[in-house]
Amino acid sequence: MKMYLITGFLGAGKTTLIKNILQALHGQKIYLIVNEFGKEGIDGALLQELGAAIDEISNGSIFCVCRLDKFEASLEEAVREQPDIILVETSGLADPTNIRKIMAQEQFSAIDYRGGICLVDAPRFAKVVDTALVVKKQLSISSLALINKTDRASAEQVEFARQTIRSVNPQAEIILTSYGQIQPELIFNLRQKEYDEEASAARDITLQKYLLTISEQTALRQLEGLLKLIADDSYRIKGFVRIDGRLQLVDCVGSSVVVSPYNGPAAGELNKIVVLAGKGMPTRKSIKHAMQVYADCILKME
Repeated sequence: MKMYLITGFLGAGKTTLIKNILQALHGQKIYLIVNEFGKEGIDGALLQELGAAIDEISNGSIFCVCRLDKFEASLEEAVREQPDIILVETSGLADPTNIRKIMAQEQFSAIDYRGGICLVDAPRFAKVVDTALVVKKQLSISSLALINKTDRASAEQVEFARQTIRSVNPQAEIILTSYGQIQPELIFNLRQKEYDEEASAARDITLQKYLLTISEQTALRQLEGLLKLIADDSYRIKGFVRIDGRLQLVDCVGSSVVVSPYNGPAAGELNKIVVLAGKGMPTRKSIKHAMQVYADCILKME
């Protein structure tokens, strides 16, 4: 059975890419492992309708000691299920440089690890590549780099991404795309490339994560208002909330605040939103301010 690792920083579009890959692999038996850094998993719910077997691991990176045992257990379950293909969607905050050591274990000898596909958010890449070390670590182990959202990026932003990827990983194939579109042959022809694990040993940023409980009495305009007070000082905000009598998906990337109606199955507890940020970002201060301005809307911060 073949295995592919899907990486990319927060908000790069990995869930959309996974959907496109599953469509490209139509007819194959797929086992999908989804990893989220926050306490509440969101992506698994967004992918449930696609027909793949899904195992979701939240509240930490699958490559860290805190969740590595869960990841290995998921891989062992995948081996028992005997799918044609295993797809692993990592957290946007994951450092996957130890993937070869994990896959070299005897219990995973039946898995043919074909390499990593790293998704790059072209408009935001220059902002995050030097502040979040995991970006370069994800690129360094990848066989294929997809520069995504080229429809929203300038030629200069795309070229900056291309040159930076080439400097980090000269061996990676680089493809430009929008909306996570990918040709099936790129997947079928993917091969694992060599990389220097020691070169990625630099200490990473200190990550911040918060879980906010939102009151069901919150109006849509209030929710959008409080999110705007936090979004600039975060990397990503995600979650499902029920307000104004209907289910909404919160999906914020940087300063972009998006709250949209959602008709599928929700994950975890409703009205819990995850906020992810990095070292030095005044995220906690921004949340505290939002709690003062919208005192009846944010019930709790964890």
